[in-house]
Amino acid sequence: MDDMQLVNAALNAMQYSYSPYSKFKVGAAILTDCGKIYTGCNVENASYGAAICAERCAAVKAISDGCTKFSKIAIISSSNTYTYPCGICRQFLSEFFLKEGIVCLYDQNNGIKTIPFWDLIPNAFTGECIE
Repeated sequence: MDDMQLVNAALNAMQYSYSPYSKFKVGAAILTDCGKIYTGCNVENASYGAAICAERCAAVKAISDGCTKFSKIAIISSSNTYTYPCGICRQFLSEFFLKEGIVCLYDQNNGIKTIPFWDLIPNAFTGECIE
């Protein structure tokens, strides 16, 4: 899968963003090891805490369809600058990202920047008990 194809899928998803409070639109596209792409956008809510980020929206769609291994994610926002996933999204995605997973960020002026997913959260919480 070409990085720009994934970015374009995220860009398409961003158009569905429901962000009347922040006016900050985000789109995400996840490539799974099944070869499928799942997209999501941020969905805000008047209670704020009930909002969901684009990255988790796409992830939940993939997981609910039985695809639980992610190889790549593209993230784009209306800021037109590189937009990194928030801490909650990093932790959430860490349960599903393959060791060689890649994050594609897009900046209107500088193009695509790719980074290893695990560079974003090198010591993710696993919930495992250490005795």
